[in-house]
Amino acid sequence: MQAVVKKWGNSLGFRIPSLWAKDNNVKNGSKIEVIAEKGKIVILPQKKTLDDMLAQVTPDNIHSELSTGKSVGKEEW
Repeated sequence: MQAVVKKWGNSLGFRIPSLWAKDNNVKNGSKIEVIAEKGKIVILPQKKTLDDMLAQVTPDNIHSELSTGKSVGKEEW
């Protein structure tokens, strides 16, 4: 993939190719992680936090409790 660097205010910027954005679920306003490494720039989609994932749980997609059977050892739960 290639991108063109352009002036953006006092900084330089480039557009993230739409194919990469789609493959990595990056949308307008998404946070990304940028790492400078040995003369390279590595761009990673930011990992979701537990709060981000829990915010996606709704009454429509939550599952009920699962039975895993009786205790086998000396578990005290």
